Amino acid sequence: MENRKILKRSQNWLSFALIILLAVIARLLPHPANFAPIGGLALFSGGHFKKKIAIAIPLLAMFVSDLFLGFYPALPYVYVSFVVIALIGGFIKKRKMTSIVSLSLVSSLLFFLVTNCGVWLTSGMYAKSFDGLFQSYMMGLPFFRNTVASDLFYSLSFFYGYDYLNDFLLKKLFT
Repeated sequence: MENRKILKRSQNWLSFALIILLAVIARLLPHPANFAPIGGLALFSGGHFKKKIAIAIPLLAMFVSDLFLGFYPALPYVYVSFVVIALIGGFIKKRKMTSIVSLSLVSSLLFFLVTNCGVWLTSGMYAKSFDGLFQSYMMGLPFFRNTVASDLFYSLSFFYGYDYLNDFLLKKLFT
C-alpha cells in the first residue's frame, strides 16, 4: 500500500514537471505575440490541482521562462492575472468543453484588462489619465485576439492532453 502512495506521488511530481517544462518550451519557441500557454495552463491547473499547486505551476512556468526572456515593470500584473486565472479554474468541476471555453474567454478578458492597466501604470507610454488608460486598452486590442486564441487552444490542449497522458502514457511508465 505504501508503494502505491509513493508511486502516485512520483507520478504527480513527474506530471507537474512535464507540464511546466512543456509550457516553458512553448513560451520560449518563436510564436505570434501573446500566443502563449500560460493562461491555458493556469486555468487547467486551477481545474485539476489543489490551490497551492494550481497557483505554483503557472507561476513557475512563467518565472523559468522569464529568466530567459527577461523581466519588465508590468510583470507583477501578469503574474497576478495568472494567479486569479488559476483560481477561476477551480470553478471547472466537470471537464465540459462549454465550461472550459467560457472560463477561458473570461480568463482572456481578465488578463487583457489587468495587464494593459499594468502597462498603463508602469510605463511612460501613456498619460496617467482616463484617456491614457483607454489608449492603453485600444493599443492592446490587436494582441487580444491572440490571447483568446491561445487561451482556448492551450486550455483545451492541457485539459484533454493531460487526461490522455495520465490514462495511457504515464500509467504504462509506472506499471
